[in-house]
Amino acid sequence: MALRLATYNVLHGMPVLGGVPTVPRDASGRPTGPPTVDDDDALRRAVAALDADVLGMQEIDVHQPRSGMAHQVRAAADALDAEYWKFAPAVIGTPGEHGWRPATEAHDHSARGSGAPSTKHAHGGTEVDRMGPLYGVGLVSRRPVIEWRTRRFDAAPWSLPLLIPGDPRPRILRVPDEPRAAIAAVIEGPSGLFTVVTTHLSFVPGYNVRQLRSLRRWVADLPRPLIVMGDFNLPGSLPRRITGFTSLFRGATYPSTGPRVQLDHVLADGLSPAQVASASAQVHLLPVSDHAAVTVDVDL
Repeated sequence: MALRLATYNVLHGMPVLGGVPTVPRDASGRPTGPPTVDDDDALRRAVAALDADVLGMQEIDVHQPRSGMAHQVRAAADALDAEYWKFAPAVIGTPGEHGWRPATEAHDHSARGSGAPSTKHAHGGTEVDRMGPLYGVGLVSRRPVIEWRTRRFDAAPWSLPLLIPGDPRPRILRVPDEPRAAIAAVIEGPSGLFTVVTTHLSFVPGYNVRQLRSLRRWVADLPRPLIVMGDFNLPGSLPRRITGFTSLFRGATYPSTGPRVQLDHVLADGLSPAQVASASAQVHLLPVSDHAAVTVDVDL
């Protein structure tokens, strides 16, 4: 039975190819801050279009003013009619602004599955509200999850110039690195257990390689087949060569306005040659985000 796996860096639900974000302006009409979105409607539509059985998301917000205070992981789960989800924040506060600090495992929360918190907690009740704005990675599954794990990586001690979406055009700004996170889910498949991992790695060259090698060691004892997917901030064949895993997708994913480089990857370990050969991948240029989403249909 084929299942659809997807990875999507959602850029905190920001429309890039469609939609009109709100840009704060002064009395003369000049922008005074980065664009914001008022609700999660565009993100819900984009996620629903993927129709994934398991979806890994990066750069996702929970209770951030810039994204309408939405719980974007829960919104994605609702859009896919999925009962199982987990959010692992990397940052408390808003990345790029003053005052943020690293999140810890105490800020993780999920719905259903092993070790999940209460419904009140999972659905944005007072415990989550007190955590403040959060930012990190999320994983959503239509299939039952029997075990969750999370892993965190420290920020690199350097900043780099990056192209940042802006109004009226993108700008190059020097941006400090931030902590990173990964989620692993052991999932009940049609023929047994399999594992899916989603992560967002550092944009600092070399540091992301170290993180990916650490991630490979972290998943060594998890059930196979294993799928590791996300925004690795590593181009082309590098992730496959670093991990020794099999790439299920090759193609440009960034930027969504005209993809030229592959930063988003889907790697597998423990699949048979027949399963790899039958896997079917597709790139999705959706209205939300500066990254394309990727789906892979694979027989698990």
